[in-house]
Amino acid sequence: MDQNIERMLREINTLEKKVNIMEVCGTHTMSICKNGIREIITENINLISGPGCPVCVTDNGHIDFIYELALKENIIITTYGDMIRVPGSNPEISLGKAKGMGADVRIIYSSIDAVEIALKNPDKLVVFLGIGFETTIPATAAAILEADIRGIDNFKVFSVHKLVEPVMKAVLSNEELNVDGFIIPGHVATITGVKGFEFLENYDCYSSIVGFKGEEVIYGLFQMIQNIKNGNKKVGNAYKSIVSKEGNKVAMELYNEILEPRDDVWRGIGCIPNSGMKIKEKWSKYDIEESFPYKEDKNRKISPCKCGEVLIGKIKPKECPLFGNGCNPINPIGPCMVSSEGSCAAYYKYNT
Repeated sequence: MDQNIERMLREINTLEKKVNIMEVCGTHTMSICKNGIREIITENINLISGPGCPVCVTDNGHIDFIYELALKENIIITTYGDMIRVPGSNPEISLGKAKGMGADVRIIYSSIDAVEIALKNPDKLVVFLGIGFETTIPATAAAILEADIRGIDNFKVFSVHKLVEPVMKAVLSNEELNVDGFIIPGHVATITGVKGFEFLENYDCYSSIVGFKGEEVIYGLFQMIQNIKNGNKKVGNAYKSIVSKEGNKVAMELYNEILEPRDDVWRGIGCIPNSGMKIKEKWSKYDIEESFPYKEDKNRKISPCKCGEVLIGKIKPKECPLFGNGCNPINPIGPCMVSSEGSCAAYYKYNT
């Protein structure tokens, strides 16, 4: 082990009081499990998973909606690969299941790919499933702008984009969770900058912006533990090689031009004010909800999985009665077992 890593671990393990540290992002959860970080740090530091996997927090109803759209004639659904197997209100509802029934569902690697598909299929309506946090919102905005520039009228977006700040505030306001600090996702901070997380300084918590490699996570923990010992609640930046104070102003200006916040439902968590992103009225001709309004079905079947409780750190994945008992990566019942960023998938893969 690198000597600097060993030195930081020794410092981390001198923490004498118990703290609950939430890794907001699922990629951090995966890195922590893969590198066995829970096993090499003091038991006084309780690392808990948070609601930072965009695939996982997409509401059952939104999956049901895009599934039903996929089954309509002359519609092509374009999506990032992680969304294909995410179940809706029951395991038989997913884009993968729709594809198996003959629906035209295509995995893409860039939002612009969806625009190109629309250009090549003028007789079809092409719907792009816009998903992700601040990191991917600019790409969706860019696709809408590109479609507008090229005069493509058969391109639509179903935006289920989410914002990090509102859900972090919701976690902090839940006294039952008792979160003392956050490992902040470095990729989101590349867009928002350190400034995008300075709201945390108004709360009684500690935080550090952290990269995703094992050694970067340890460095972030080292920085945060130092701040805990010193009572320093300023947002730490352990990812300075990538994250600046101001962030990517161009990207933020782009997505704020085309999308705006709205109240949104998070799977298993509920409605959080101003936590989603909808397409602005000026660009509404690219909003699929203008043609096919989304209506929440309050009577739909609720999945028995406990992903919602996992996503806010209320329980660990193995505390869900379905974990490894009918729910596994081959047969996922909840989204946390599907996504490459899912907490349950991480715990299952690395037997954490």
